[in-house]
Amino acid sequence: MGGKLMRAVQYESYGGGATVLKPITATDVAEEVLEIGAEAKKFRPGDKVVAVFSHFVGGGLAEFTVAKESARPPEVSPEEAAGLPIAGLTALQALTGPAGVFLHGGPTADAARPKNILVTAASGGVGHYAVQLAKLGNAHVTATCGARNLDFVKSLGADEVLDYRTPEGTALRSPSGKKYDAVIHCSMSAIPWSTFKPCLSEGGKVIDLTPGPRSMCTFVFQKLTFSRKLLVPLLMTPRADNLEVLVRLVKEGRLRTKIDSLHPLTRVEDGWAKSLGGHATGKLIIQP
Repeated sequence: MGGKLMRAVQYESYGGGATVLKPITATDVAEEVLEIGAEAKKFRPGDKVVAVFSHFVGGGLAEFTVAKESARPPEVSPEEAAGLPIAGLTALQALTGPAGVFLHGGPTADAARPKNILVTAASGGVGHYAVQLAKLGNAHVTATCGARNLDFVKSLGADEVLDYRTPEGTALRSPSGKKYDAVIHCSMSAIPWSTFKPCLSEGGKVIDLTPGPRSMCTFVFQKLTFSRKLLVPLLMTPRADNLEVLVRLVKEGRLRTKIDSLHPLTRVEDGWAKSLGGHATGKLIIQP
């Protein structure tokens, strides 16, 4: 796969700006197939595709690259598709895995009791997908974000939106008094377990999308003590079938990629620095 690749910027942490930039290993790309190998059966040159690379290898900023890919219908632009893989797959896996949400139209979507879901950092890359996907699963969604993004997150379908800088937002309390069955914790902020715990329903879970050693230790301790409320570290595993689900939802108009800004490949450091600043709304896309 190669040619005019669209890349989505991924980042390791918020804050610090360009002074803490590390080697960039872009993982999400979208464009068209130029050549295929002898064993390739699914695609031909000229086919539109979207692909995801390993964080350990990268390669998404190369002029030409080799990858396992999924089809991208013409109704889905390369910019929309480039934002999907890591962020969209993470949101989808968190919701349909430990959170127990069934997407609308699934085998038990109508029969299951609607879940109460909290999404932190809901205006970011993973968060804005998580809000939309949770609503497709008939969940009641409470979301946190900064004041400037309140209307945007409401437009995604969130039922309740909290400014994280207010006392209510800091406490993560649902305005309607609901207890959360699952928290999709997208924020890089270190929110203590003591803040989450009183907001959870019996058996509720906090799904930590950026787990560190402390999260792992908390998870192990809770399992050993048979706690009903759990902090669950999530390490996303890319799956082609899940990526195809996301692409289909975008094609059908039921999921959208919010593009914060577009940056030329010659100025990729600008997009990277903005993502590290922690103030992007949706996804940052690198263009050829």
